[in-house]
Amino acid sequence: PVSVYKVLIDSERSQPLVEEKLELPDKPSIAVLPFVNMSGDPGQEYFSDGLTEQIINGLCKVLNLFVIARNSSFAYKRKSVNAQQVAKELGVRYILEGSVQKAGDRVRITAQLIDATTGYHLWSENYDRDLSDIFALQDEITLKIMGALEITLTKGEQARLWYEKGGTTNIQAFDKLMKGVDCFHRVNEKDNKQARHFFKEAINIDNDSAMAYVMLGFTHLLDLSYGWSKSPIESFEQAEKNAEKALALNDSFDLAHGLLGWIYLYKRQYDEAIKAGEQAIELSPSGAEAHVNLGLTLVFSDKIESAIKLLERALRLNPFPQPYYYSNLAIAYRYNGQDENAIEMCKKALRGSPNNIIPYVILAGSYSSLNRIEEARKAVEEILRIHPRFTLERHANVLPFKNQKKLDKYIDALRKAGLPE
Repeated sequence: PVSVYKVLIDSERSQPLVEEKLELPDKPSIAVLPFVNMSGDPGQEYFSDGLTEQIINGLCKVLNLFVIARNSSFAYKRKSVNAQQVAKELGVRYILEGSVQKAGDRVRITAQLIDATTGYHLWSENYDRDLSDIFALQDEITLKIMGALEITLTKGEQARLWYEKGGTTNIQAFDKLMKGVDCFHRVNEKDNKQARHFFKEAINIDNDSAMAYVMLGFTHLLDLSYGWSKSPIESFEQAEKNAEKALALNDSFDLAHGLLGWIYLYKRQYDEAIKAGEQAIELSPSGAEAHVNLGLTLVFSDKIESAIKLLERALRLNPFPQPYYYSNLAIAYRYNGQDENAIEMCKKALRGSPNNIIPYVILAGSYSSLNRIEEARKAVEEILRIHPRFTLERHANVLPFKNQKKLDKYIDALRKAGLPE
């Protein structure tokens, strides 16, 4: 007997995560893939992820560069893909990939920058350094990328790159920060509480860490937004206090201005909220979160057309986004009378977060406005399944809309759909 084998070329090639064809931006564009943890310890995953995120955050501060957001880059983690495939799906020309091996007080990092249109390696480097050198390494990798792409940094951009670095140069505090960020990104009550614990530990080690205060503030804001807080007023006050502390330490930190924007919005100080959001984008021109936050602020401030442009821009920066990107755009479409578009965005949001109440609320309002009452009632059933004590009064009170007439019209549509008073 003779054994016969059939060879299937690329038979395990993964399906594209982003099916829509995206055009290349009119400036150098890059995606940073998650650096591979080579430590042999899954418990060190947070460190390699944290290093990747810090590099992305640094690159986002460069005006003449288009940078794909963390969530879209991390969608390819542990997937069998090549640089050309990722670049095509995310609509970028350049890919940065690498690995991290952390052992004791030493860290070994490899990094390579690839031009996906040619497959050519523009730059590659191996680093073997003391762990305390990790901050300087982040700077060095960023500057090497800028040099390879022939991008000249302004003095302001250089200052921001050197000044921030997570707001700490203490490796123990940095370690706690990265553990906290890892928990925070899971967006659930238990991990949010654990993230808050890590951020407090980081502050105890280095009480000059602006990022630790910002992220601590965001954990309180998350408690407030998702109804996890036992005292919403206290959660709000804690978020505000930490935003102010972070800005006092570093007023060029984009995330701090983003957090402050939410504080102003909840206080119905719309002009101040917009200014804070615009400052966040100025400090981080490719920051998808800055765009989506300002976009939603503009929705609530009754500047819908501008909001839609920003929210669509956020989706381009983050083609594989968190579900709330779609929900926020759905809210904008809904208040602009584009109910069909709002429904489409809600369906996308629910694919990634099937138990999220917000898309169902928007669906109920849009279906009701289109007189598709049966579909509106089904959305109401889901709302009450997820949140049996949902009431229109409470929902109206937490929506910081400037235009009361539009809010009343929206609540009337939800009332027509069958939601309780």
